[in-house]
Amino acid sequence: MNGAAELQGRCALVTGSTASLGLAIADRLAAAGARIVLHNLLDDEPARQARDALARRHGTDVLLQAADLNDVDQIETMAQAARHAFGGIDIVVNNAVVRHFGPADTLPRNQWDEALAVNVSAAFHLARLSIPGMRSRGWGRIINMSSVYGSGATANRVGYITTKTALIGLTRALAVETAQDGITCNAVAPGTVPTPTIVSRIAGIARDQGISEQQAQHDYLAHRQPTGRFVDMANVAALIGFLCSDAGRDITGAVLPIDGGWTAA
Repeated sequence: MNGAAELQGRCALVTGSTASLGLAIADRLAAAGARIVLHNLLDDEPARQARDALARRHGTDVLLQAADLNDVDQIETMAQAARHAFGGIDIVVNNAVVRHFGPADTLPRNQWDEALAVNVSAAFHLARLSIPGMRSRGWGRIINMSSVYGSGATANRVGYITTKTALIGLTRALAVETAQDGITCNAVAPGTVPTPTIVSRIAGIARDQGISEQQAQHDYLAHRQPTGRFVDMANVAALIGFLCSDAGRDITGAVLPIDGGWTAA
C-alpha cells in the first residue's frame, strides 16, 4: 500500500478471520488503518484473544462477530452489527470456507448444502448487504477467496471445486453491476498455504509413510507448485491489501492467482 493509514476510517469485514489466512488478511488491513470486523463461528476465548491482540497491535477498533454462515439471519445480524459499530461496511473479504472430501456419489447431502451455503451463498449475501452503503459512499471493495481449484479439478472434492468456481462467476457478475459506482469486486486464487489443516495433513502423511515431515512437505508440494514451497499467507494478505488500495481501483472482475506457478504449470 502507499501509506500506513491508506484505509483510515474504512471498515473491513473478513469472514473466517480469527486464525490462519483470514487473520493474516485482517492484520494487513488493520495495519493500513481499517477498522475490522472479525468473524468466527463462535464467540469463544481463542476468538476473543485474536480480537484483543489485533486491536492492541494496530491501535484500531476491532469488532468480533460470531455467525453461522449457514444461517442468512445470522449473516444479516452480523452486517447490521458492523453498520451499527462502524457506520457501514467498506470492504468485504469472503474468506470463510468449509471443505468436505469424498466422491460425489457418496457425499452426504448436508455436506453439499453446507458447502454451497458457507462458500458461495454467504458471499452473495454479504455483497448484497454491503453494496448499497458502498454505492452511497462511492467506494467499496469486495474480494472473494477462490482457489486454484476454481480453474481446475481433482477427484473427491466436488463441493470445494464447485463452490470455488462459482465464486468466480459471482465476482464477475458483481464487478459488472458495480463498475460505475467506485466499487471493485475481484477473486483471489491462492495455491497451497500452510493452514493448520494442510500442515496436519502433511504430518499425517509423514507418519503413515514413515518419512520426515520435511520430506512429506516436499512431496506434497512437488506436483502442485513449481516453486516447491508454500504460498506465504502474508503475501496473499498483501495482494488483498493492494486491491483495497487506491492503486487497485482499476482492477475489477479479475481472478488473480497467487499460487507459486501452479496454474501456469
